[in-house]
Amino acid sequence: MLRVYRGELLHFLADPAKVALQDSYQYFEDGLMIIKDGLIESIGEANELLPTLDDNIDVTHYKSGLMMPGFIDTHVHYPQTEMIASYGEQLLEWLENYTFPFERQFSDLEHGKNVAEFFLSQLLEAGTTTALVFGTVHKASVDAFFTVAQQKKLRMICGKVLMDQNCPDYLSDTAQTGYDDSKALIEKWHNTDRLQYAITPRFAPTCSTEQLNKAGQLLAEHPSVYLHTHLSENKAEIAWVKELFPDSTSYLDVYDKSKLLGRRSVFAHGVHLHDEECQRLGETNSAIAFCPSSNLFLGSGLFNLQQAQKFDVNVGLGSDIGAGTTFSMLSTINEGYKTQQLRQEKLSPFQSLYLATLGGARALDLEGTVGNFTQGAEADFVLLDYHATPLMARRMQHCTTLSEKLFILSMLGDERHVKATHIMGERVTGEPK
Repeated sequence: MLRVYRGELLHFLADPAKVALQDSYQYFEDGLMIIKDGLIESIGEANELLPTLDDNIDVTHYKSGLMMPGFIDTHVHYPQTEMIASYGEQLLEWLENYTFPFERQFSDLEHGKNVAEFFLSQLLEAGTTTALVFGTVHKASVDAFFTVAQQKKLRMICGKVLMDQNCPDYLSDTAQTGYDDSKALIEKWHNTDRLQYAITPRFAPTCSTEQLNKAGQLLAEHPSVYLHTHLSENKAEIAWVKELFPDSTSYLDVYDKSKLLGRRSVFAHGVHLHDEECQRLGETNSAIAFCPSSNLFLGSGLFNLQQAQKFDVNVGLGSDIGAGTTFSMLSTINEGYKTQQLRQEKLSPFQSLYLATLGGARALDLEGTVGNFTQGAEADFVLLDYHATPLMARRMQHCTTLSEKLFILSMLGDERHVKATHIMGERVTGEPK
């Protein structure tokens, strides 16, 4: 089936931090995107591509708004949806007082499906089309999530939490049951339709060395799955890791010893990393999920993006719901800009939007599949509205460059500015005029 969309169009080809800006993106003020069977067939100037189409082909013309690849959330917890905006704690206390009690409910498959349905609808309304997602310790939490994601034909990655120490008994597994349950879920769900599995140790303090080693064994046995965990989020957490794993030279080294680093390994936060850790992440092609909303909400610190770039570490953006306070990648970009300002560093709108699209795809080893509009990529995309609110509409009147337009969108934009979201070329939210 052929679908054709016309309108303003932007996507990224490379990291603006590594190449000349003009080489990092393609922009068409009046562009055309041709989609065949849910995949990008071609994009270009409308006046060049329109004559190549049969006269009977229906063209959807978006006369206002910007078409971009769907946003990619590289770190988010769907079971924490209903505990977002829980007051007043830093990481470790927040987990104990809020997170763990909420996650207990996900032993129930139907509860998981209900939350997953709401969670995924919120992502789509905010323009996020792919995400790397934490479940809970319960197999049912992953079955529930994937069941709903499959129905919606989404590209999603999820995994069962591994946690066998320093956690409530009601959320604890064992090294062996964690291995067995994860293996069964991999065999059931990994590479089923657009779904992929992530081996998911919660973080080093809640995992014994045996459990981390079992996670490494799973990775070796199933090299195409992901590894998803937390790293160096909070200074008290880092001190705790040092006490628990005295033989390791750093927080990252705990994971490295268990052979958990690699091309599909994504470490959330990485707020307080040493250069040696960044170097190791870079040389193993591991990735960091930059979660500014969460880092600010929990008072964890300010991510050093320039340090990650120096060591060629792949970085994507993460909402980190429910410590993060928004599903919107536009709002997350806003927070990211501010964190870098506090570090006396700049974050350009091109870099921000790269991180939310192609950067996220590279962090998830999905370049060519999602993240931009290259031929053969899955046609997940959003239509962003420059005039969704009176304030933005008024501000846009004084705009003279693409850079300024994108910056305003990334500072004032949120889910209200996502006019429509498309999955495999089909509109699933919004009714653009």
